[in-house]
Amino acid sequence: MKQRLLLILSVAFAIISVHAQAPDGYYNNADGKCGQTLRSALEKIISSHTEHTYANLWEDFKSTDARSDNKVWDMYSNSTNYTFGTDQIGSSGYSKEGDGYNREHSFPKSWFNDGTPMYTDLYHLYPTDGYVNGRRGNNPFGEVGTVTYSSNNKFSQLGNGYNIGYTGIVFEPAHEYKGDFARTYFYMVTCYASKVSTWSSDMLSNGDLSNWAVNLLLKWSENDPVSDKERKRIEAVYKIQGNRNPFIDCPGLEEYIWGNKKSTNVNINTLTGIINVPTDGSLKYHISTASGELKVEAYHDHTPITICDIAGRTIINALINSGEHDYQLQKGLYIVGGKKIMIK
Repeated sequence: MKQRLLLILSVAFAIISVHAQAPDGYYNNADGKCGQTLRSALEKIISSHTEHTYANLWEDFKSTDARSDNKVWDMYSNSTNYTFGTDQIGSSGYSKEGDGYNREHSFPKSWFNDGTPMYTDLYHLYPTDGYVNGRRGNNPFGEVGTVTYSSNNKFSQLGNGYNIGYTGIVFEPAHEYKGDFARTYFYMVTCYASKVSTWSSDMLSNGDLSNWAVNLLLKWSENDPVSDKERKRIEAVYKIQGNRNPFIDCPGLEEYIWGNKKSTNVNINTLTGIINVPTDGSLKYHISTASGELKVEAYHDHTPITICDIAGRTIINALINSGEHDYQLQKGLYIVGGKKIMIK
């Protein structure tokens, strides 16, 4: 049995953002590892997933990439207002921005020779304006110096790379999505780590990301942290494919593979913000310090629970039956199962 209780700890109403949360133990085999050993461990965890057909993507996008008004969430253009199905276009049929949306391999399919299952992996496929998509082509992501093309409102740009260690033609997405695409690329070279050596792109080298790409994507990921959009999307994709993007679930994980912490063993629970607090055998607390979600699992009927804030004020005092019970805590410091827990 599950019940949802909202705990109001102050007069003001606080909005708690959505938190991506993997099943218990999902990343256990990656814990305590770093560098390429960590990357390999993650590959074993996430590489097995359900492969959809290319035609399925049109329907999949309705659950993975819908805006709050149920229109298409276009990450290449901010001037479109596409309706799912009605405005979809295949590989041709557009002559200008706004004509329709198609299925964008943000990690270009030519880089992996149209191979499967990469070809239909939703973690790098997005519905985007067909014309802007075509202007991007299979050019790598980057930061532009001299602009040769820009989408409406200069939302996306094409031109020579500038100050990134690469001067070839690059496509620069909007700042608000740079972190999204960085985590997309970290996923691709991790989920398919054993295949990358056969792929071809200036963003790749020796079975991994090239040095300039690493530096660029680490910067993008840090400057544009995981968003609610990504957290909602990972849950939708997880329902379809059955695997997850660890760089969304565990913000900062990329630093332990390519960044300054690549020689430091990762503590997965620290990154996910999930804390498990076992008690005397009658209860178990499962807490997200990022979202304030508190799951209490009782093993017997009529089990008492008491949770206090740091000042000793009782926040929850109840008898619960066996099963899982869901609560929501606002930001603050609490005593849960005799342990101090900070909700951020």
